[in-house]
Amino acid sequence: MKEKLPPTRGSMMKALRALKLAEKGHDLLEQKRQVLMMELVRHIDEAKELQSRVAEVFDGAYKALQKANITLGIETVEEIALAIPEEKGFIVRLRSVMGVEIPEIDPMDGAPRPCYSFWDTSASMDRAFVEFRKVLALLARLAEIENGVYRLAVQIRKTHRRVNALEKMVIPGYGESIAAISNALEESDREDFVRMKMAKRSENAG
Repeated sequence: MKEKLPPTRGSMMKALRALKLAEKGHDLLEQKRQVLMMELVRHIDEAKELQSRVAEVFDGAYKALQKANITLGIETVEEIALAIPEEKGFIVRLRSVMGVEIPEIDPMDGAPRPCYSFWDTSASMDRAFVEFRKVLALLARLAEIENGVYRLAVQIRKTHRRVNALEKMVIPGYGESIAAISNALEESDREDFVRMKMAKRSENAG
């Protein structure tokens, strides 16, 4: 609800200061929105590229798994897979972009080391293990990018609403208040001037 300001010079100064602050805030929010949009576009492009790579690597990994199943048997491959511990070595850091915290996962560097015995296994099993480690690394990176896209999109939506509120409500509202106060002050000045003229005529007549 727009604040009703009394038609005084103090109110005029207050409204002018508020208008200047609102315009500055609008400019800063617009800059923030543009920076976030550029970051969002970069993330979306990277996500598309990663999705394509994930599909390609997944295909190679499943082919390697099929070969291991044929060589060792499905039950043996399942037993080996159950012996592999859950991956907990992900390191997630946060990078701030205009106040939005974007997650970044440290890359899974280094050659993977099988955590199963080489007894009763084969090169096909090792190949499947290596390929699925590649899938895991890409999925971690894809999760990082998609989470960043979500956070950026949410913040862009919030910033857009604030920019719109300033453009369509706050700034025009202060403009209307300033115009109304200015008109009221001019009218008051004219009335004062007329009273002074009439008073001066009365003095001269007396």
